Amino acid sequence: MLKNIFIFIIALFIFAGCSTKEVQPLPEQSVTITEVEEENPEWVKKALYKEYDKWCETPYKFGGQTLQGTDCSSLVQKVYLDAFGIKLPRTSLEQAQIGYEVPKNSSKEGDLVFFKVNAKTRHSGIMIEKGKFLHASTTEGVKISQLNDPYWKSKYLQTRRVLP
Repeated sequence: MLKNIFIFIIALFIFAGCSTKEVQPLPEQSVTITEVEEENPEWVKKALYKEYDKWCETPYKFGGQTLQGTDCSSLVQKVYLDAFGIKLPRTSLEQAQIGYEVPKNSSKEGDLVFFKVNAKTRHSGIMIEKGKFLHASTTEGVKISQLNDPYWKSKYLQTRRVLP
């Protein structure tokens, strides 16, 4: 069964070609952990690390959208477009409304993670592997951080799944 699902996903990407897809919010649904959800396709992690290799020298720049400087939500938007051909909204607030929420302990590669830094500031990133997320840090630029780091743990807001 997992082999059939994997073949279906590969076929979906092959037939999609280079097109981009506008992601629409999914209806609210209860999440149950299944064998399929627990298996994280290796290609997702590889695609995300390839994007990290491209962006890792990039400094943080509020409103930035290029390799010369980027902010967190632009990084998330660009990585999703380049790695998966999926067009996400531009801001963290809009990104936090797509897909569906999953429990923090059920997060997997490709899930979006959101943080409430202060009363007005939200921060977004992408789970790159178990317990680690890719993001644009305001002080260190594009990097990979630990989800359980005391700072991020205290600011954690939610995890959302966009990829199947």
